[in-house]
Amino acid sequence: MLYLSHPASLEYDPRELMSGHPDVPDRIVALEAHLAELDWLGAERREAPAATEEQLRLVHSERLVDSIAELCRSGGGAIDADTVVTGEASYRAALHAAGGACELARALLAGEDTVGYCAVRPSGHHAEPDRAMGFCLFNNVAIAAEHAIRDLGARKVFILDWDVHHGNGTEAAFRDRADVLFASIHQGGIYPGTGRVADIGSGAGEGFTVNLPVPAGSGAEAWLPLIEQALVPLAESFEPDLILISAGYDAHRADPLASCNLESEDFGAMGRHLRDLAARLGVPLGAVQEGGYHPASMAESATATIAALCGDCCWT
Repeated sequence: MLYLSHPASLEYDPRELMSGHPDVPDRIVALEAHLAELDWLGAERREAPAATEEQLRLVHSERLVDSIAELCRSGGGAIDADTVVTGEASYRAALHAAGGACELARALLAGEDTVGYCAVRPSGHHAEPDRAMGFCLFNNVAIAAEHAIRDLGARKVFILDWDVHHGNGTEAAFRDRADVLFASIHQGGIYPGTGRVADIGSGAGEGFTVNLPVPAGSGAEAWLPLIEQALVPLAESFEPDLILISAGYDAHRADPLASCNLESEDFGAMGRHLRDLAARLGVPLGAVQEGGYHPASMAESATATIAALCGDCCWT
């Protein structure tokens, strides 16, 4: 198991400009304190490198990349009602978040390990090719998937987004593509308002976008069958060369930003389904951290995921 992170994730704090913002460095601090108590579950720890501008532009427009860089250089400010940058620290964090996801894909496809986890922030799955939004500056998992296909020899990538909010940015990046199967389980009717069942992609990508919204109050009884009975068979028939998880933890019952009822161990169960799928296909599996805004439950849930990916169920 590879574990990628970078201190820059702790240096970016949106509360400097937006008091009460939920995306706090404590999220990573809590996770790593929990993992340290467990001797990191035996994972090999690596520093996430910074993404290059060329990697960012695999998914994002030159206009977006340049505008975020300039806003950060000029001292920061608001991008929208939810998304702020505080200066150079924000840009460093975003570069290492995207770069960590790319390095995870590279290391996995190079055979350096079979599973890995990228613990970074800011999250990425709401960032569209020409728009930063929803706490996200660059779309880490989408950049990693495109890097895998464009530069690392992968033919096809399966992305499962289990964040409680729909991964609109990842969907937008690949909606007309048949070489990326994107699936999202999310609470319906909340931010960002996308992810209807009827949204299945377009053009050559029709049928390669799968949206499975669940109602408020949904717990393991709703989420786990969708993975086991719907998405795992679909992904198996797709035959990807790489599986990536957009691993958000805001579907936990304790999270303040949504209304689902998963427990920490449920994320471990979801991770085991993906680990078993990857083992059957003989392909690597990587998770890139997304949301989760109750630090203690996020730390427990992410630890359960990491333990499941590396085959260790005795993580408590």
